[in-house]
Amino acid sequence: MKNIRNFCIIAHIDHGKSTLADRLLEYTKTISERDSQAQVLDDMDLERERGITIKSHAIQMQYVKDGQSYTLNLIDTPGHVDFSYEVSRSIAACEGALLIVDAAQGIQAQTISNLYLALEHELEIIPILNKIDLPSAEPEVVKDQIVDLVGCDRDSIIPASAKTGLGIEDILHAIIDRIPAPKGNPDAPLKALIFDSVFNSFRGIIAYYKVIDGEIRKNDHVKFVATGMDYHADEVGILKLDKVPRDVVKTGDVGYIISGIKEAAEVKVGDTITTVENPCNEAVKGFEDVKPMVFAGIYPVDTDEYEELRSSMEKLQLNDASLVFQPESSAALGFGFRCGFLGMLHMEIIQERLEREFNMTVITTVPNVSYKAYLTNGETLEIHNPSEMPEPNYLEKIEEPYIRAQIITKAEYTGAIMTLCITKRGTIINQHYLTTDRVELQFDMPLSEIVFDFYDKLKSISRGYASFDYHPIAYRQSDLVKLDIRLNSEPVDALSALVHRSHAQDFGRKMCEKLKELITRQQFEIIIQASIGSKIIARETVKALRKDVTAKCYGGDISRKRKLLEKQKAGKKRMRQVGNVEIPQQAFLAVLKLD
Repeated sequence: MKNIRNFCIIAHIDHGKSTLADRLLEYTKTISERDSQAQVLDDMDLERERGITIKSHAIQMQYVKDGQSYTLNLIDTPGHVDFSYEVSRSIAACEGALLIVDAAQGIQAQTISNLYLALEHELEIIPILNKIDLPSAEPEVVKDQIVDLVGCDRDSIIPASAKTGLGIEDILHAIIDRIPAPKGNPDAPLKALIFDSVFNSFRGIIAYYKVIDGEIRKNDHVKFVATGMDYHADEVGILKLDKVPRDVVKTGDVGYIISGIKEAAEVKVGDTITTVENPCNEAVKGFEDVKPMVFAGIYPVDTDEYEELRSSMEKLQLNDASLVFQPESSAALGFGFRCGFLGMLHMEIIQERLEREFNMTVITTVPNVSYKAYLTNGETLEIHNPSEMPEPNYLEKIEEPYIRAQIITKAEYTGAIMTLCITKRGTIINQHYLTTDRVELQFDMPLSEIVFDFYDKLKSISRGYASFDYHPIAYRQSDLVKLDIRLNSEPVDALSALVHRSHAQDFGRKMCEKLKELITRQQFEIIIQASIGSKIIARETVKALRKDVTAKCYGGDISRKRKLLEKQKAGKKRMRQVGNVEIPQQAFLAVLKLD
């Protein structure tokens, strides 16, 4: 056990985490040159294209130092803020972390939030200054930032370049010298922490875990504590590039278990594995069910494809347990699903995977968050969809989720960013200068305000220099109203939204103007209205296409012309009663880009 080292890599997006992992695998000869490719641990096309890690991976390396062979378990972590729970479980399975900072970009928001996670779990931090071969690198400045943040010696920061392979040997030596060996009791009952799971179409769900105490053997009768289910361990083993079966996985090691589990919901990240005969006294702390933050409706473009969409979603759920969905129907869009996502990036990824892996073209409704409605009779409802909102006369108050946002930017953009956050109903909590020209701002904001386009706006006003990170804090009371969009006085449920009363009129007016541009003209007049309850707050009219019926009258009596116009008017009125308005697909997406 004293020769095992478990570590993870924490970094902001695009600071060279996957490239560094590639170099470590090459130097320890874990992968042959034939198998090597860029971002070896990112096996989804989507991950390679976007340069982000979506699914965490684990891999074991062997390294010989001073004649002793060491086992190094690298537990890779996703980089994006949406997946912070997965990151926290990966960190809990380690004893040390490599903190990578880009020498050109300096410290950014997720570097700090993941670092705090690692310090909470008392991990040994090894700071690494990456990309020092870039012409724009400022190693001395960034070293000062790291010293301020971590409080380490300047000499303990390892300069490296993952692209050229500079400093990789030093990193491997530091992992062995500085990171402690796992502390565990090999004689205690089995206690293992699940930090990830993957789906294999032949073997079912495979769980990845780290053994904290005891050992797990092939054919053991094991139990998953949080779900209370028990299974037989058909196969256990360790993770190289492929899975390597073993008879026993011992204390401190990282491995996998195959036990023929068919349902993704039965394996929860953060759960504890123990044996049925001799269970451990207490589970690993920190387990929680993953809570979706953003909700949106997903509907097939063609209503006949509903069953296909259901099976595609079920297959996706096997690979990604944090996706939740339930059937719902809408008057405008037919049958579909109400889905819960961890955040906007997660929603984009699911949509893209549906299109790529299953050839499903889908319509996504306006994303929203979950609210709590307190009724006058003392009941509490959780609302995921504006159409579930109770009538105002039954409603006592409504609460919405708030987040603590952390933004790191250059000092010159502070004013513009503050203005943006305040228009999004944010309140500033703290402003702290990390260096003379880098400032960290903290805001409390409603989650619903950052769901749409906050991140894009933040990037554009700061010219790409601001980095953003958030975590939920609590529900707070808010003055929210349900805004309905009506076409010819029929409400369109897919376009309704819950908005703050102060923004309602502005939002309603913009929606009506946008729909007027998008809806094609018909033979009859189309009236577009935005309403709160029965009060109309904005209106636009799409004029009817009409034929000049009086053209055949040359001169003559006015009453003849009036008779023809009245006849036309009656026809248009009848048409408007039976005619229905097709809403184009762009209209649902236009809501997201109202500005």
